[in-house]
Amino acid sequence: MQTRKDAARMNKTLAEIATKHLDLKTLATRHSDSLDFHEHGVWAIRSALEAAYRAGVKAGAEAASK
Repeated sequence: MQTRKDAARMNKTLAEIATKHLDLKTLATRHSDSLDFHEHGVWAIRSALEAAYRAGVKAGAEAASK
């Protein structure tokens, strides 16, 4: 079960990845095609996915050590 603290940490991590790798200002839906849809090169998407994977591995290791 995911706690509020875990959900907040995950949302923060995802927002950081989106900003750093995809140059997105927010992951919030803004109900505007020009604000909610973006084009990205596959290299940027891969970089973001790799960062998310590494964050998941780190979170799993931290959870296992508790």
